[in-house]
Amino acid sequence: MKKNSFFFLIAFLSLVSCSNYQKLLKSDDAELKYTKAVEYFDKGDFMRASTLFDAIATYYKGTDRSETVLNYMARSYMGQKDYYSASEYYKTYVKTYPKGKYVVESKYMIGYCYYLDSPDARLDQSETIKAVAAFQEFLDIYPESDRVKDANKLLDELNNKLAYKSYLNAKLYYDLGNYMGNNYESSVIASQNALKKFPSTSYREEFLMLMLNSKHEMAAQSLEEKKADRYRGTIDECYNYINEFPTGKYRKVVDKILNESKKIVKE
Repeated sequence: MKKNSFFFLIAFLSLVSCSNYQKLLKSDDAELKYTKAVEYFDKGDFMRASTLFDAIATYYKGTDRSETVLNYMARSYMGQKDYYSASEYYKTYVKTYPKGKYVVESKYMIGYCYYLDSPDARLDQSETIKAVAAFQEFLDIYPESDRVKDANKLLDELNNKLAYKSYLNAKLYYDLGNYMGNNYESSVIASQNALKKFPSTSYREEFLMLMLNSKHEMAAQSLEEKKADRYRGTIDECYNYINEFPTGKYRKVVDKILNESKKIVKE
């Protein structure tokens, strides 16, 4: 009986709360709505908070409280994990209050929203690219901000994800081999371009090995008159790898390819 009474009480209080909230929505008292919206926000009820802030945004437009309401709106959508809507409100804030008291936070949060919406590297990276651009703009405008360290850390992570995306594309060319053309050469070119764009990526060793394997395959499958020259290119790639990663995880494989290539060139 006690257990049933407890659940009945909770249900009753919930109904009362919903009833009071519906009355609040219909109210014309903007100050009351603002006060309750802040209360809901502080309690973590971000959906009700955002609904109330949205209802009074027009009322406070042009007043000192307007930018505070706009900031609360963005943060309420962050609380709901609706990062697209949050980024739109942060962008609106920056556009409306370019020198406002929340502008530095808003510029950072635009990039952070894109970062949180950035998908797995195997998927489309449009949001990742937007995040990189937003964080770079933030760093250019606010180099002395307390958020610089965090922005740089996230920027490195995002660039590394884009580098991995490039690696997957280059690896796909390698896996295609000679299917409908020389995809090994495309793999080399894609890897070279990626390393130019992301020279400090943590996938650098993988890119070097991919180029080496691609050139080795081209040499092994080439016509006799091109074989020696292409194996020389393979040898060069072996030394490129060894110079950068003398104790790398692929060193044994590289040494094997190097010895094999040297023997063929001598022949």
